[in-house]
Amino acid sequence: MADRSPATRRSLAALLVAVFAFLYIPIVTLVALSFNEGGMPTAWTGFSVKWYSALMANRDILSAAINTLIVAVISTAIAAVLGTLLALGIETRRRKGRALEALVFAPMIIPDIVLAIALLSFFSLLKVPMGLHTIILSHVVFNLAFVSAVVRARLKSFDWSVTEASADLGAPAFTTFRRVTLPLILPAVIAGALLAFTLSVDEFIIAFFTAGAGRASTTLPMQIFAMIRFGVTPEINALATLVMIVSVTALTLSQRLNKGVLAP
Repeated sequence: MADRSPATRRSLAALLVAVFAFLYIPIVTLVALSFNEGGMPTAWTGFSVKWYSALMANRDILSAAINTLIVAVISTAIAAVLGTLLALGIETRRRKGRALEALVFAPMIIPDIVLAIALLSFFSLLKVPMGLHTIILSHVVFNLAFVSAVVRARLKSFDWSVTEASADLGAPAFTTFRRVTLPLILPAVIAGALLAFTLSVDEFIIAFFTAGAGRASTTLPMQIFAMIRFGVTPEINALATLVMIVSVTALTLSQRLNKGVLAP
């Protein structure tokens, strides 16, 4: 590849800086304003952590946080198990059709609003009462596809001869899976689970459509939406900052575990 001229390199560097500034300046501003002492979200009056203390005393927010953790943990656990089994089932098939691939990845491609309406219609048709259980089931639907995609990426480079050797030595199929296959793909399973957890914590549209009435099934994104209708306050900025920290931490761990997914 030919060397770029200094002017071209400077232009590309300036474009890169502009893109990163566009992406991250609003996030940095939100975090900074969450420490604003005054009640106005746009006027800096001094440094304070009182809004984080106010969050800890807000029962509605604490209730929503607990609901979010319940939904995220349970849906992630179910999606991790089902997504891993789905990935194994697809990768061990001798023939893989495009229709099967489309069905697996459909929840990742379909817009959230379409999937939310479809799930709402499905629960209404079956006359299932709305609540945390319907949010959990809904999150499993789209999280399963993400877990499956991450695990399948690891299975693409998986050496199946080790499972054949285990079978030749007389190990039952379940023993081979538990002692050979699972330990080798476990980093990918954990990475997919962390990704699913992040998506579940941040997800709003599907939870909004499939939640029941009242505080008993309100998640943090729903609580933020309810609070922001009356205006942005430093308390909302503080809550959004905490949610972002949780999401970034889980996503960072997922990426670190995912580094070796494609390695043989």
